[in-house]
Amino acid sequence: MTEQPRVIFFDAVGTLFGVRGSVGEVYAEIAKREAGVEADPETIERTFLDSFKAAPPAKFPTVEPYQLLEREHQWWYDVVRNTFQRADLLDRFPHFDLFFDRLFAYFASADPWFIYPDVFPTLTYWKQQGVELGAISNFDSRLYAVLDALDLSPFFSSVTISTHVGAAKPESEIFERALAAHDCPPEAAWHVGDSYRDDYEGARAAGLRGIWLDRKQSSVTSHPVSSPVRH
Repeated sequence: MTEQPRVIFFDAVGTLFGVRGSVGEVYAEIAKREAGVEADPETIERTFLDSFKAAPPAKFPTVEPYQLLEREHQWWYDVVRNTFQRADLLDRFPHFDLFFDRLFAYFASADPWFIYPDVFPTLTYWKQQGVELGAISNFDSRLYAVLDALDLSPFFSSVTISTHVGAAKPESEIFERALAAHDCPPEAAWHVGDSYRDDYEGARAAGLRGIWLDRKQSSVTSHPVSSPVRH
């Protein structure tokens, strides 16, 4: 039987919660509602993925704390602008900056997200076992608001975000910062996430037990786990 960990960390987007429909659908809906711009959701989904992959990691190691929110905002502004530029729709927005501000704020609310059905049972189980829980995410400061809005905050005693620590998964530094918040050695911690590279390989490289949650296959790959998280 696998020894119980002291801490379990969870990725956020794609692990705890996901986007309702798709990013392309949400962007297209907000573009029509807020700016009167008609966009094909499938095209926007494709151009968003291209823009997101082309963007540098969401980490700002040299930024002063008072500049952080501005840099996060600018990082996402560039991604969204490139998304609509690649779709040849940028010039149709009468006030793109205003549209972006509303889109950015929308993703800080509960509305665009849904919680996967296994999340509350899993988090509740481990809390009842006395295991500390934390979140590690390549997101931004809006994660705090999203966790609050989705009633997930009470489960986590730490939240480690790439933009705050200046390192992004799969880099070991972000895992080390999360471990430090619990004064926990890596061999006593697990990390669960939906990205094989960022979550599974990143955690293992940092010395944690990596658990890959393959949402597309509805399975978990790593080690047998006697809990709601299992093969």
